[in-house]
Amino acid sequence: MRTNWLLLSVLCAAAIAAQSQAQEASGLGTTLSNVVVIDTDELYRGTKMGQHIVASLEERARALQAENEQITAALTAEEKSLTERRGAMDPALFRKEAADFTTRVQGIRRARDAAIPAFEAERDAAPRVFLERVRNVIGDLMIERGAVAVLDQRIVFLSLSSADITRAAIARIDQVMGDGTEATTIAPNPEN
Repeated sequence: MRTNWLLLSVLCAAAIAAQSQAQEASGLGTTLSNVVVIDTDELYRGTKMGQHIVASLEERARALQAENEQITAALTAEEKSLTERRGAMDPALFRKEAADFTTRVQGIRRARDAAIPAFEAERDAAPRVFLERVRNVIGDLMIERGAVAVLDQRIVFLSLSSADITRAAIARIDQVMGDGTEATTIAPNPEN
């Protein structure tokens, strides 16, 4: 089985090398490929826009955590106050205040329990949304390279490094879109 993988690797490398030689002979250079490869994780982490999105999400996560801690501290103080006043209170009034407190705590817990998964869903979707926003920029690079498809590096078994356009995509996205905070449309690069 190991011999089969080695043979497959050698054959793929030979085919890619033959294609590159044919492209060089035709004057097209080695950067022309039918398929280009991109590392979407590196793209997300390496662009100004991706870094801005990550920083914004981290800031919101810290704010949610701080808000949770503040709410917990306030409710703990209120519960302690109610407990300390219990001995001096009419039992019926205490039961009413305790029931009101419990109802309020349950409402807050439901709201917090809904806010956290909503935030986590948004955080999990952020890389996909990012890729949708930069799709046209990557498409322009694909066309400039004479490619017909862009593959995610995670699904590529073997490729030449010249097929990887991740660094070029990061530079172009930063140039065209910056950190993504401006409400701009993706404009074609003037070099096109």
